[in-house]
Amino acid sequence: MRTDLVVVGAGPAGLAAALAADARGVRVTVLDGADRPGGQYYRQPAEALDARRPEALHHQWRTWERLRDGLAASGVRVLTGHHVWYVEACSEGFAVHALLGPGQEEPATVRAGAVLLATGGHEHVLPFPGWTLPGVVTAGGAQAMLKSGLVVPGHTAVVAGTGPLLLPVAAGLAAAGTRVAALVESADPWHVARRARALAGKAPEAAGYAARLLRHRVRPRTRHAVVRAHGDDRLTGVTVAALDAGGRVRRGTGRYLPCDTLAVGHGMLPHTDLADGLGCRTDGPAVAVDAEQRTSVPGVWAAGETTGIGGAQLSLAEGHIAGLSIAARLRGTEPDPARWAPAARRRAGLRRSADALAAAFASPAGWTAQVTDDTLVCRCEEVTAGAVREAVGELGAGDVRTVKLLTRAGMGWCQGRMCGAAVAGLCGHEPGPARRPFAHPVPLGILARQEPVPHADTAPHAEHASPRDAASHAEETPHADAAPHAEHASPRDAASHAEETPRPDAAAHAEQASPWDAASHAEETPRPDAAAHAEQASPRDAAPQTEEASHSDDASHSDDASRPDDASRPDEAPRPDEAPRPDAAPHATHAPPPGTAPPHEEAPQAQASPSAPQPPRAQEPDQTERGSS
Repeated sequence: MRTDLVVVGAGPAGLAAALAADARGVRVTVLDGADRPGGQYYRQPAEALDARRPEALHHQWRTWERLRDGLAASGVRVLTGHHVWYVEACSEGFAVHALLGPGQEEPATVRAGAVLLATGGHEHVLPFPGWTLPGVVTAGGAQAMLKSGLVVPGHTAVVAGTGPLLLPVAAGLAAAGTRVAALVESADPWHVARRARALAGKAPEAAGYAARLLRHRVRPRTRHAVVRAHGDDRLTGVTVAALDAGGRVRRGTGRYLPCDTLAVGHGMLPHTDLADGLGCRTDGPAVAVDAEQRTSVPGVWAAGETTGIGGAQLSLAEGHIAGLSIAARLRGTEPDPARWAPAARRRAGLRRSADALAAAFASPAGWTAQVTDDTLVCRCEEVTAGAVREAVGELGAGDVRTVKLLTRAGMGWCQGRMCGAAVAGLCGHEPGPARRPFAHPVPLGILARQEPVPHADTAPHAEHASPRDAASHAEETPHADAAPHAEHASPRDAASHAEETPRPDAAAHAEQASPWDAASHAEETPRPDAAAHAEQASPRDAAPQTEEASHSDDASHSDDASRPDDASRPDEAPRPDEAPRPDAAPHATHAPPPGTAPPHEEAPQAQASPSAPQPPRAQEPDQTERGSS
């Protein structure tokens, strides 16, 4: 299959970029691993559940309705059930390799002149004694159960960790009928107050969640942390203790709270595996981009959480900018920054807010002191914290890679996606780039049948281009039989594309789909009546069923706050002088990757995938937003 632009990820960031490019005559194909578009942020209940009011489980539902309606009216082709495992630079641009089908054993390849990575993020998981007990899930995993399955993980829950995600998770569980015994936040309120100016735009949303928690008598405990989960074959309770100013546990402050569910999370991390395979430069944990959302690899753009965790509205702006830039460069013209000036201003302001949130809700500095030697750190390979400490203190491991070689930490099914940050923390190092060959486990039979793709002489990072070559140089290639692949819906048929030239009504359709104007004039903050509706919806309208905590293994998929992008507006329709010329067709599928690369030159970072298959895993988010990464 050939197209102009492949968007990896059908979350709001990817969809808004796709709509903006489609409105300007670009043939767009969106690939996503879920069975429905929307990403983690707009995760939908299965149609068979017949949810009467799914909007009650979501924030900014009207934004999603605009994206959904615009997608239906556009020529964008959406292929769900496609788990992208590798993006390969070739003479025609790029070959995007995916697995599809119920067993994820059927290969598919889409070729395009440009690629947009909108692969989202995953939750940051820190180990502590008892975190592997059934009944312990990630905060996003609990929210994912509620949104997609209309079930709750237990009767009595403690929501703990740090970060803004804890508020909607606790409010959603309480509205669904779960008794939330406590909301345990390790951050110091003073750190938030010091950044009040940068966070002013988030205040109405936070106040709405706080009011809902107050109505349900949920008691917040700030500067506290869960230091141990108790139970034999399942969770029975947790110990919560106060933290000092340095993030260390204050002795004598521990208190036992009975519960059958612990939803815990410590923020988010970007998915960067596909960017890593392409050789894109990273900036810390995120993919580095320029003002047009271009990466350091020509022809590759990135938008949304993969460029830095920042929330839905920031992704909205980034996706809009990326779509306009791609459309112009595929036509061989220089983009006009004035076309996305409002989005750029909004992006700058929201990035400042995101940076302030990250600083205010950092993980406790003393978390490693609470990890006992017998605590599992790498669940795939059953490596304990004591083994990691022994590798550093007695065997002389001076870096994370040496610890990995000595202990096998990070060599299992998840390839370090879940435990990498924790192992680095125990070693006293910052997490570095993880050079994984693929973004998704691939059966060896698929690699054996992989046909070589002709590479352009100038294709960037040609040494990483062939999947078979990448596999042969990998330190640990996931085995085909290491774990069963989860079932996913087959890709749905898409309508034929419209003509390649900009359509007069395309911008209008994009305006219907894009939440840009609404986002510019109103943040869609929770209204008093909306909160009331949300509280009524879960147990009654959404009809969540209380599920035994032993089922929480299946629910540790984190709900990425995947950021909606905005599509194009009518006043941004292409100018006559920018229309595709007969001698320069807009489909650059037979040309080297378009666009000029910004002067970046460093190694990429990593992305996440399903965690260890052991119960009850506090694992990363479902792969919807990352677009089958």
